[in-house]
Amino acid sequence: RGYLRLRQTTSYKANDVEWLPELPSHWKINRLKFAFRMVSGGTPAKENADYWIGDIPWVSSKDMKVARVTETEDAISHDAVLNSATTMVPEGSMLLVARSGILKHSIPAAIAGRELTINQDIKGLIPQSDSIHSAYFRWIIDGFQTRLLVLWRQQGATVESLETESVQDTDFPLPPFPEQVAIADFLDRETAKIDGLIAALERLIALLEEKRQAVITHAVTKGLDPSVRMKDSGIGSLGEIPAHWESAPLKRRLLGIEQGWSPDCHARAADAEEWGVLKVGCVNKGEFDETENKALPEDLEPRPHLLIKPGDILVSRANTRDLVGSATVVLQTRPKLMLCDKLFRLQANDRFLDGRFAHFLLKSRLARLQFEIDATGASDSMKNIGQSTIMNMRVGLPPRDEQTAIARHLDKCVQQLSDAKAQAETLISANRERRAAIVSAAVTGQIDVRTAQCGANQIIESTAH
Repeated sequence: RGYLRLRQTTSYKANDVEWLPELPSHWKINRLKFAFRMVSGGTPAKENADYWIGDIPWVSSKDMKVARVTETEDAISHDAVLNSATTMVPEGSMLLVARSGILKHSIPAAIAGRELTINQDIKGLIPQSDSIHSAYFRWIIDGFQTRLLVLWRQQGATVESLETESVQDTDFPLPPFPEQVAIADFLDRETAKIDGLIAALERLIALLEEKRQAVITHAVTKGLDPSVRMKDSGIGSLGEIPAHWESAPLKRRLLGIEQGWSPDCHARAADAEEWGVLKVGCVNKGEFDETENKALPEDLEPRPHLLIKPGDILVSRANTRDLVGSATVVLQTRPKLMLCDKLFRLQANDRFLDGRFAHFLLKSRLARLQFEIDATGASDSMKNIGQSTIMNMRVGLPPRDEQTAIARHLDKCVQQLSDAKAQAETLISANRERRAAIVSAAVTGQIDVRTAQCGANQIIESTAH
């Protein structure tokens, strides 16, 4: 619906498959179980070491990150195949992740690039005839991920999984075999161009992030004057600092540090008139995000001494390895928001410490290094730092007015880098939408890839809603 079709001479017909648009009149509808034979896999006995010394690829969910699987992390022996529930799947078959947490948001599908075996979390779909091209069907799954997840996901399962019968009973569009091949080849070629652009934009974002931290680190450890006389700070990780700066523990410029309260709250954010408790994610993006909160239940009394105020410096004390120690300063906030237990609140002595400068200092590589050294916790999904990590952190401290000048300079620099990052993210989003449009249009015959002489960009514009 809403496509400007490139097929000028093809008639279309309605179909009874609600998630499909009209299809070219010469296409058929085929049920998946009549197109493919579905097989399951298994895992050879782990205690038999000989089973795991072989040259037969054994596919698990972690290998399903590519469009065509030829190499796998694990390989098994012929004896393992004979003495386990795993199954040999012929080259050219389609592979489908049928049990994995990733099924919450996507269905990984790939083509077997050689004969291989699968584990119990993978389904092998073996074409029933020479008129079925697996790569075309993989593109259908790629183009209709959201809808197929609704149709296929097993309800009530403790682990995300697909309902085999639902998969097998799904009707798909079936063009003639040469057209299936043409569509798959076209999408392989044209989406590779879009994917390449997305990858380049993602690399740009990574470079902008590196640039942001480098700019911050240099400014808060060396200052803004390249000609200033330097001195040894006496701190190995800090090196030289401007001669007029002081080298001292951060606690000398703080009035105090505290952490908050994390009661059982509602799963939703607090309304404007309700009390809320911040979530640790309110500092993850580098700037304070007041929407990251949970509503306090009506039967719990708020704790006004934990009220968030402008000027508060917030630092995550418990988070993933990459996010623990994330810091921000509150410039403005809605009322009735309280500090949570997973956040530290630092109170700067305003006579000697600019809060905005302190927050940039905590974003520097110097601070990140200290957080990584001091973080505790067995799991990368949850690391902790103590108050002493921040209080005892030795830093270079310029005079108060210079701190303010550095903070203002960094505000401008960081904003420019953030704007560039936002532009790149917008382009990534737009290209992902365009990729989805061209895939869904091609696999349902809205564009005729056999005769189209234009490239993906032109076709994408023709398929814009």
